[in-house]
Amino acid sequence: MANKETRTPLPSGTRLDYYRLHRLIGSGGFSLIYLGEEEDSHDEVAVKEYLPKRFAERDEDGVIRFADDDARDKFYRGLKLFFLEAKALATLKHPNIVNVRNCFLANGTAYLVMDYEPGKNLGRYIKRRKGGLSTRFLMTVFPPLLDALALIHESRHLHLDIKPSNIHIRPGGRPLLLDFGAVYHLSGDEQQKAQVITPGFSPIEQYRGMAKVGPWTDVYAVGASMRTCIEGRPPPPAPERHAKDTMVPAVEAFGKRYPRHILQAIDRAMEIDPQKRIQSAALLLKELNKGSPTQWKYA
Repeated sequence: MANKETRTPLPSGTRLDYYRLHRLIGSGGFSLIYLGEEEDSHDEVAVKEYLPKRFAERDEDGVIRFADDDARDKFYRGLKLFFLEAKALATLKHPNIVNVRNCFLANGTAYLVMDYEPGKNLGRYIKRRKGGLSTRFLMTVFPPLLDALALIHESRHLHLDIKPSNIHIRPGGRPLLLDFGAVYHLSGDEQQKAQVITPGFSPIEQYRGMAKVGPWTDVYAVGASMRTCIEGRPPPPAPERHAKDTMVPAVEAFGKRYPRHILQAIDRAMEIDPQKRIQSAALLLKELNKGSPTQWKYA
């Protein structure tokens, strides 16, 4: 797929529902994100527009159009997932989960309105720093995220797309978990295929369909994200590791710089066999907090 952005963003000043858009601030494979303003309160908001790159384009009048019926069908299947994301987020209130204000239809598509939070993207920060992020940084960012993830799991949901580019770092190091587009409800009888796979962060069970996923699936992604903060690059894809695991354990690779209990937790979170892995966000949080100070300052 070409890297060039072919989707035309809505122009500055566009009014949607009770909001006015200022400018485009981000994009993904399925959406564009704008900085906007709620007209009544003048609060800054982030407005996420469902506009999948592969099978939808914007007409001159701003309305979404499709190349063919197949593209239309795929668009509406994705639109259903977009509303499921909004529904899931509306039920999950936590200081480290992005807060949703509204969701509505316009221009033949859907919009999700969230609180705007200044800060930086962890994925870009890792690239800029080339890894080597401090113990203090890890212990500022990941325990609050795991607390949020424990709430998600308690509500019988899985995130299924945790990675550095879906973690936002606010001033002071306060993390925010973003992008619930792959969110999955553990209903017990629902069999689906994984909607999103990110090499390096998705464990082996996500490649094999959804029958065996659970909280341990998100735990793997958190472990992989922590290792990426240290190493500066994503771990090898899970199928590669499953075929022949050449990845040096974190305890061996980084033992001179980081506390042993943190590296052990990362290694146990990233076990290839789901049954050998740390089984929940709460248990991973407990492992990280062993022997560490009560509070870690941001660095």
